[in-house]
Order: sequence, then structure tokens, then C-alpha cells
Amino acid sequence: MLKLTPLPKGFLGILTLVFAASVQYGFSQTIAKLDSSSVYTQKIPGTEVSFDMMAIPGGIYTMGSDSLNIDESPDHLVKIDSLWAGKYEVTWELFDLFLAENKTVFDSLPDETLQKVDAITRPSPPFEDPSLGMGKDGFPVVNVSPYAALTFCKWLSTVTGRFYRLPTEAEWEYMCKKGADTEDFFSEKTDVLDQYIWSYENSDYQYAKVGEKLPNAFGLYDILGNVCEWTLDEYNATYYEKFQDSIAENPWNIPTKLHPRVYRGGSWYDDLENISPTKRGESGLYLQKNDPQIPKSFWWYTDSSYIGFRLVSPVEQPSEEEAQKFWQIVLDE
Repeated sequence: MLKLTPLPKGFLGILTLVFAASVQYGFSQTIAKLDSSSVYTQKIPGTEVSFDMMAIPGGIYTMGSDSLNIDESPDHLVKIDSLWAGKYEVTWELFDLFLAENKTVFDSLPDETLQKVDAITRPSPPFEDPSLGMGKDGFPVVNVSPYAALTFCKWLSTVTGRFYRLPTEAEWEYMCKKGADTEDFFSEKTDVLDQYIWSYENSDYQYAKVGEKLPNAFGLYDILGNVCEWTLDEYNATYYEKFQDSIAENPWNIPTKLHPRVYRGGSWYDDLENISPTKRGESGLYLQKNDPQIPKSFWWYTDSSYIGFRLVSPVEQPSEEEAQKFWQIVLDE
């Protein structure tokens, strides 16, 4: 069982300090201004693969809801720092570069960087095709554990020289809610929401290529629907209660075990009426029920073809030492 050491208070804020480390071929441009039209493209050295990150200006919002779902209440104020977020959910083209069989692609990296990359454990071969035949070219990654997603983030950070991670639950909801075109967007009629969201009603019973629906106001595609997205948080149904009388600053419920983790956003597998920016998914061993291996894979899930992930990167980057501390905590290193 994964056992994680608690983070010092305010550590997520520490992660917004300046990240001095960079590598040749990596992210070297300085982005001096952050506004809703800002975007940068991250290229992966030695490949033709790249991805876009959209600017998410920080702010204060109301997290949660007063719905009948107890784990969504009470609603409370949360302050989020500015960050960058993946324009799309991570696709197979990018994730496959992380797999062990593709290690030689990065032999041209500087020796110091290559040594760090080679030291990162790569996923073992999956028991079966993790895409389940639904498609890989332009499609989101699915059937990966939160551990695999986080290790991928560490690998990507090492290869590019820029710090990438999963969003916290609070960051994810902020990107979804504040990226709505109007305050009552999520009460729109089905035919309007259908333009933005892949759900059980319109998905043809499988996930879709990223970017085929309309983006939200932040320029993020499929933030709701298509596939759910892993977050950094451990699931706790009553976690919001501790913030009802204050403004929570960059809250993060730090995991102490592998399950339960929070995933957000709804998917092609969910009815449209059950997809919302506040609904919280709870991981568990049920996501591996059809894995016959003993022990079950730490990397791949057999029953989560509706869960992927999206990258974020703080505007103010952590130092190399602070980033290392983060990986030690989230990966139990």
C-alpha cells in the first residue's frame, strides 16, 4: 500500500516560487504577462510531439454546491493562484513517449538530463490494450492509475525542464467554473451543453478525439465530458467542512494512500444530467476488478476507460529542490 508523508503547511504555495532549473531543448521562454488569451506550446525534445498550455489567471470563487450530494457541500470560498493548464487532456501520442520501449528516443538529451530521465521508472507493459480499441491517434489517455499519471508528470518535467503536475481538486473546479461563459452556464438546455460535452447520450459509447467540442472561456477543451480527469487530492466526503468559515488558499487534501483519489469532470460513460463542475469521483479497487494479475498493476487499470488526466504548471515555478520534495511526497520516493 502506498504510504505518503504529510506535506508541510502551505507547501502548495511554496511550489509557486521561481524554478531556476532548465535543460537544453526545454522550455526557455519567459512569459511576462498572463491573461486569458495567453498560450504557449511545449515541444518535446527529439520528437515532433508538442502540446499547448492555456493561461488561467488566478482568483477567488465559490467551490462546491448546496446540492443533495453531501460531498459537494458546504459551498465555500477558495483562492487559486495563476497557472497554466493543458488545452486538451493528455493524449496517447504524448503519453506513449513515456513508455519504456521508447526510451531511446531521448538519447540526444544532455548527459545530465538523460541520467535523470533514465532514473525514472517507466510503466510495465499493460495486460491488455489500455485503449480497449477505442482509438489512440488524437484520443485521450485512459486506464492509467494516478501513480502512473504523476510519474509521467515527473518524467515530462525532467525532459522539458518545466514543472508539470496534476491539478488539485480546487484548481480543477476553478478552471471549470470560472471558464464558463455565463454564471448560469451549467443550467443551460441539453442542446447547448451538447456542443461542449461528450456524454453517454452523444458519445456512441466510447471516448472521442480531443478538441472536437467547443472549448470553455479559458480555451480548455473537454473540461467536462469525454473522460474524467485525475486530481492530486485524496477523496474525503467531509473535506469541505473545514473551510466553511474562511477563504481557503490553494487547498489540497494530501494523499496518504493509493485510494481513494478524486477524479473530476464526468465522461462519455455518464448521463449528461450527472455531469457537473462540482461532482466528485472516488477511486477504488473497482477500477482494477478485471485485472487477473497478482499483484495487480500499479500502472494500468482495466476498468477506467472513462478516466484520463490534464496537465497544469504553476506560473511561478518551484525551485529544483522544492520540485524534488514534491515528487518525494506524491510518489512516496
